[in-house]
Amino acid sequence: MKKRFFLYFSYKGTAYHGWQYQPNGISVQEVLTNALCTILRTEVEVVGAGRTDTGVHARLMVAHFDLQEGLPTEFDLTSKLNSYLPTDIAVFKIAQVLPDAHARFDAISRRYEYHVVTSKNVFGIEFAARVAENLDFELMNEAAATLINYTDFTSFSKLHTDVKTNNCTITHAKWTQHDNEWIFTIQADRFLRNMVRAIVGTLFEVGRHKMTVEDFKTVIEAKNRCKAGTSVPAKGLYLVDIQYPDRIFQIT
Repeated sequence: MKKRFFLYFSYKGTAYHGWQYQPNGISVQEVLTNALCTILRTEVEVVGAGRTDTGVHARLMVAHFDLQEGLPTEFDLTSKLNSYLPTDIAVFKIAQVLPDAHARFDAISRRYEYHVVTSKNVFGIEFAARVAENLDFELMNEAAATLINYTDFTSFSKLHTDVKTNNCTITHAKWTQHDNEWIFTIQADRFLRNMVRAIVGTLFEVGRHKMTVEDFKTVIEAKNRCKAGTSVPAKGLYLVDIQYPDRIFQIT
């Protein structure tokens, strides 16, 4: 009987063309799938909780895969994977779930962070966006707080995607300071492609006083990507958490 497992892992996205298989570039999904197939000596399909774009990182990502016989007993699969995978992908744990549990469709919330450094930092610049000018983060937080009042985020979505709806429910959106770094944390039930980077780029316009809070709201209401700001660099974006209902882990 088929058994399904959730795989919890992290990756540095710098060397990859995002999570999902790409015809002309290496992806995290491809590397992880190849590792599982090689170690288990069987064909395995790995389905992720969502896609991340080229260069985006994940402190916590989840994917599911199926095995007919369950996990091997002669070795620890988590340790085996970590010894086989490159240094920029690390597996935390593997947990059995209900046979119909889905890493993408059963997720009830996702949380991202966007990291910005405001001064030159030779150790942090690879993993955060550098902003040379002074931004008004207080005003940016005022604008960010309005996001929870909306559901249609077409203005922050990549064009010509195959999703059926651009509606999302945002429950948290706030900038916080950590030494010389500012982190934007945003949580929602789902995200559109390029959504967080487009939101941050538009909030930068608010922080530069080129756009008011009312202007920011008008951008959302326009439901037009051309009205929003430029997307910020991928290197500052991290997927940091995905939550699931307890029921899918209740194996009998």
